[in-house]
Amino acid sequence: MADTTAILTAQRRGLRLGLGTVLVTVLVMAIGMAVSVGAVAVPLSTVWGVVLDRLVPGLVTPDWSAGQASIVWQIRLPRAILAGLVGAGLGLVGAALQAVTRNPLADPHLLGISSGGAFGAIAALLHTGMFLGALTVPVMSFGGALLATVLVLGTARMAGAGSADRLVLTGVAVSFVIMACANILIFLGDPRATHTVVFWMLGGLGLAQWSHLLWPLAVLVPCGLWLWAQAGRLNAMSLGDETAASLGLEVGRFCLTVFVAGALITGIMVAFSGLIGFVGLMMPHLVRLVLGGENARVLPGSAFAGAVFLICADALARVAMAPEDIPIGVVTGLIGGVFFLWIMSRRP
Repeated sequence: MADTTAILTAQRRGLRLGLGTVLVTVLVMAIGMAVSVGAVAVPLSTVWGVVLDRLVPGLVTPDWSAGQASIVWQIRLPRAILAGLVGAGLGLVGAALQAVTRNPLADPHLLGISSGGAFGAIAALLHTGMFLGALTVPVMSFGGALLATVLVLGTARMAGAGSADRLVLTGVAVSFVIMACANILIFLGDPRATHTVVFWMLGGLGLAQWSHLLWPLAVLVPCGLWLWAQAGRLNAMSLGDETAASLGLEVGRFCLTVFVAGALITGIMVAFSGLIGFVGLMMPHLVRLVLGGENARVLPGSAFAGAVFLICADALARVAMAPEDIPIGVVTGLIGGVFFLWIMSRRP
């Protein structure tokens, strides 16, 4: 019996190791493809040669130009990594919100959380000034996302909008109000900066730099691990508030904590990427089709799928109308809008 248990444990460990290797390979291939394509194509061999030369100087003999090295290391690689971080964060938040609200349509964009983050970022960029230095935009974006979350939950509670569909409608309504306020901020702001801000609102990763990656990473890793550790509680929430409470879970406090974590991740991602919608809606559904509804698998699966999806979407945004970049929010909006209609058609 002990030998059988040891064999099964070893098989599971080997399966997880193999799956992890496959996922890492897919992610690395997606990043390599995204760095390779663009207005100026760079061969994959050159991409990985530049990366290896930067990580381990002298390991490979450079046979590329200084321009290619700059394109790979200074421009496209940090952009691809930022796309992966943002996609992972939005996918993770979408999975957590759908679980805690038992709402398959829950998404940081549809619930207005992303709009709140954009409002805070616009206020920082156009009106308040960088009073906290480099932290100003992320902190203001988090504050806006948290405020939007409170408004959505408070409005839904006051209106008695307890159903899944009405919660989404409340989020959409609050999102419209917040975006109207954001447009007022843009109207009152410096006209010389408004064009950049409006383009940023459409979603874009073109300003990515290595120094920008620290903040999304510093938020995503601890918050993501915490949400993953709550997978069992999220499974209990999927059974209903009463059942979760009977299992010893403080439902209200737990929901509030998950929403705050979601607002923190969303706010930071919006601060560095602008408004990118539907990633948090699509990825959990696609992952559940493959892995089932167990949140211990859905949460990391959604983060991984979101990362790969947004890396590929950003690559598509750069090549579709090269040399011009299409705002990545337009690409995800087109794909996500069709996906949203598909979900609605499946609902009774």
